[in-house]
Amino acid sequence: MNTAQSLNDLKERLSPSDRMPLVFLGHGSPMNAIEATDYSRAWTKLGRSLPRPKAILVVSAHWMSTGTTLVDVSAMPRTIHDFYGFPEALFAQQYPAQGDPKLAREVVSLLASHHAEEDDLWGLDHGAWMVLKYLYPSADVPVFQVSIDMRQDLGYQLEIGQALSELRDRGVLILGSGNVVHNLRAARWGAGSAPQDFAVEFDTLFAEKLKDRDFAALSNRKGLGSLLRMAHPSVDHYLPALTIAGASDKRDALTFMTDDIDLGSISMRSFVFHAA
Repeated sequence: MNTAQSLNDLKERLSPSDRMPLVFLGHGSPMNAIEATDYSRAWTKLGRSLPRPKAILVVSAHWMSTGTTLVDVSAMPRTIHDFYGFPEALFAQQYPAQGDPKLAREVVSLLASHHAEEDDLWGLDHGAWMVLKYLYPSADVPVFQVSIDMRQDLGYQLEIGQALSELRDRGVLILGSGNVVHNLRAARWGAGSAPQDFAVEFDTLFAEKLKDRDFAALSNRKGLGSLLRMAHPSVDHYLPALTIAGASDKRDALTFMTDDIDLGSISMRSFVFHAA
């Protein structure tokens, strides 16, 4: 895919609208936060194309909960450096955006049927801030996170997305951050490593089913079978993509960007749902 062309096309399609788009970004390595890569450059370009939201709600692969959906209601979310073994320059990164406690508490009510609870201890993990620093580098848009309940099955995150979708009409950008394929055990760490067959197969299947709006297939663990287990030994990086899919509807057009397979087993596919 020609990423530059897809981003140029997207900019033309993202005309001012009362309805915010939906964004899923394959975030990959934390090093993308401090290195000029094809991905960080694409995120910068996307940020210049997106309308300015009133607030940003982030569903990141790196905030997992069990038996509840947590919503960060803190006034000043802390920047979390939830990784190890990386350069000090990465640990020095800060994203000093304000939270939106009032809206976050409304989201708790909105997700009451999904066992939502307030939380003021989390903040912004690297799945959130490493992409936000490119989308909105001034950190001048209020932002808060919603956790993923790992006790639930895949379709639960589609329901979460559907419940959150009404926020789009209130100027809220819903941002998912994870990876369509994420198997670090199978990673090939050399530069320019060839994509593994299972990674290409799952990434292609995901893209086709997403285009067809066959979300039932994408959330059918049994139907996805061993391919899902290869692509995701743990589904934490997959679930935010389902949240974004669930928040979309048939009025939306779909644009893909950055569809490379990094390190042989990490899909960097990103996509945006927006007004047709």
